[in-house]
Amino acid sequence: MLNVSPAYADVYKYTGADGKTYYTDRPSHQRYKLIIRSRPKGYANAFKSLAKNKKKYTPIIRSAAYKNGLDPKLVHAVIHAESAYDTNAISRSGAVGLMQLMPATGKAYGAFNRKDPQQNVAAGTRYLKYLLGLFKQNLSLSLAAYNAGENTVKKYHNKIPPFPETQKYVKRVLRLYQG
Repeated sequence: MLNVSPAYADVYKYTGADGKTYYTDRPSHQRYKLIIRSRPKGYANAFKSLAKNKKKYTPIIRSAAYKNGLDPKLVHAVIHAESAYDTNAISRSGAVGLMQLMPATGKAYGAFNRKDPQQNVAAGTRYLKYLLGLFKQNLSLSLAAYNAGENTVKKYHNKIPPFPETQKYVKRVLRLYQG
């Protein structure tokens, strides 16, 4: 059986000392800057079924949120940003499911089958509750930790790490939550 990975077409740009501009999808050094980020093939399909899946998983989300003392709207915002309600979503780093749980996080919070929506959302909400407690209810830091890891947030002295992906993630989830 042929194992085909999703196609990505990120584009990087570099302007050399001689003034020439170079473009590539495989940067050879850190001076290349990402200018276009594409989504995996099929990613758009997740958004087509977003409303349907949101409705489908709302009872699970609501139950897990209330059980953990969280606003269901916050859990919806995280799921929207993480997976667009796609239970089969798998990130490049190996995070899986609606709340994009890494293997160790899933196991630690009770999701032994990270693709199972009920287990995934239950574990993800427990983890989010833990992060909110760890960061004294600071939502921005908790979301940054959800994205980049709690030790990364601690490493940057309890500030949002200076990673564009994490900074965009926090803003996006907050916008979805408040919108």
